[in-house]
Amino acid sequence: MLLMLINTLVLIGPMLLLALLRLLLPGQRPKAECARAVMWVAETWAEISKALFAWLLPTQWDIRGVQGLRKDTSYLVISNHQSWVDIPALVQALNRKTPYFKFFLKKELIWVPLLGLAFWALDYPFMKRYSKAYLARHPEKKGKDLEITRRACEKFRDLPVTIVNYLEGTRFTPEKHAQQQSPYRHLLRPKSGGLAFTLAVLGQELDALLDVTIVYPGQSIPGFWELISGQVARVIVDIQHRPLDPALWQGDYANDPAFRSFMHHWVAERWQEKDARIAAIRAET
Repeated sequence: MLLMLINTLVLIGPMLLLALLRLLLPGQRPKAECARAVMWVAETWAEISKALFAWLLPTQWDIRGVQGLRKDTSYLVISNHQSWVDIPALVQALNRKTPYFKFFLKKELIWVPLLGLAFWALDYPFMKRYSKAYLARHPEKKGKDLEITRRACEKFRDLPVTIVNYLEGTRFTPEKHAQQQSPYRHLLRPKSGGLAFTLAVLGQELDALLDVTIVYPGQSIPGFWELISGQVARVIVDIQHRPLDPALWQGDYANDPAFRSFMHHWVAERWQEKDARIAAIRAET
């Protein structure tokens, strides 16, 4: 933890300076160069973190399907979500193999010390989620989160990017699984709205889908403390490289029920495949 903190403190200064320069400099080219430099700092931080993990932790990272990944192309990543350990798993699998990834984050995470500033510098979009009860009382807020998605994605047009979307919207727990009455054995019910709006804005710029499945074999889902204290023996990250069907961004999700049904069906198919893949991976271990 001390070494991770030092790594963060050393590199967050240059990252914030470059982010401020991006705001202040005129012209698109200088801004784009600053954005690339911010990404390079983030990748360097991630590579140092990977080296620390390899040096001090016994965890075996079983990464599958990274052959052929490129840094000069843009990807959409969909992944199951179980723990904060999912983030280091994605770093292990994708850092410096694809463009540095962007997450859609809860708005409250901007207040996390140091990390909130780093998320801002990296242009991570912060989402404000409203409950159905809140929207019933404040209908003027309907669609605001999707508008944030649209504005955030507009920023990603100028540079290659890897956009990570956790379709479940929250981390898997047995309690949530039971409460949702999820039809999947290992997954929560997926949501398609944020994905649909991301594709509507960026679909033509995205070159492929990376369908990522993370499995913690032979143990309950670990937390971040279990990882950094050496209690996680193995993490499997399985990556399926798929083409993106242009039909996924050629409809109006908000106003076209037929297209919305098409998106729901496409997402459900991916989730059925992922549920079966998790079962198969668990069976082999």
